Amino acid sequence: LPVPQVEDPSELLNGSVTTHVLNTVTGQPAEGLALRLARLQGPELQWTELVQRVTDTDGRCQPLLAPGQATASTYKLHFETAPYWQRLGHSSLYPYVEVVFTITDPAQKLHVPLLISPYSYTTYRGS
Repeated sequence: LPVPQVEDPSELLNGSVTTHVLNTVTGQPAEGLALRLARLQGPELQWTELVQRVTDTDGRCQPLLAPGQATASTYKLHFETAPYWQRLGHSSLYPYVEVVFTITDPAQKLHVPLLISPYSYTTYRGS
């Protein structure tokens, strides 16, 4: 997948839901990693995919939800880690990483970083 370039870097920080992926083996941003955001919704509580992105050279992507687009709900960030590691010549234990989180205050910005290596991952609430 081609890595998108953002003309205005401030666009990467102004969404209501953002992410950043870092490769902890190299200490560098994870460029070209595909991810998608889904929301749990409906009477049957099914995942509905909202957006797909690919990280840029800084391990970031366009906001996953624009300001005002979030609702109080449960969301899932799905990161395609296996193809990323394969491109770098590594095998990995985790073919993908899913981070499930709840938005209780849609007006509040949420940043969900992901730190990855072939055999571990960590996430936390960023700022």
